[in-house]
Amino acid sequence: MWLRERPRVTQAVSEAAAQGDRSENAEYTYGKKRLHEIDRRVRFLRKRLEGMVIVDPDSARRDPDRVFFGAWVQLEHSTGDLRWYRLVGPDEFDMAADYISMDSPLGRGLLGKRLDDEITVPLPSGADTVTIVAVQYGRAPRPPERS
Repeated sequence: MWLRERPRVTQAVSEAAAQGDRSENAEYTYGKKRLHEIDRRVRFLRKRLEGMVIVDPDSARRDPDRVFFGAWVQLEHSTGDLRWYRLVGPDEFDMAADYISMDSPLGRGLLGKRLDDEITVPLPSGADTVTIVAVQYGRAPRPPERS
């Protein structure tokens, strides 16, 4: 976007400005709006980069029963349901893939916890207590085979 589209849009705006009256020049108006959109997106991405933290993947190898960033965690909910979740960054969050953000209440509660620890998570419908049943790193856990 920054290296290809912005120079192209800048050139188009310059050409449109050279045509004269800018108040009724749709190409000029559209081009300026597009430049603002590109610049806003670049500012957003730069701020995101400033706040990012490099995570040491070897930290999980020191204690594989402890929950760190990137872990697959199987939780047993108070209802007895077992479910796998992956602890990811806020930009990777995807409910369909059972990813939970490390910034969410559940994600913050899980960080640093160990196998068999219980966590109470505040929910709009009331607090829920979950137990860490399994911790796994690497590939997504495979569902159990049915016989």
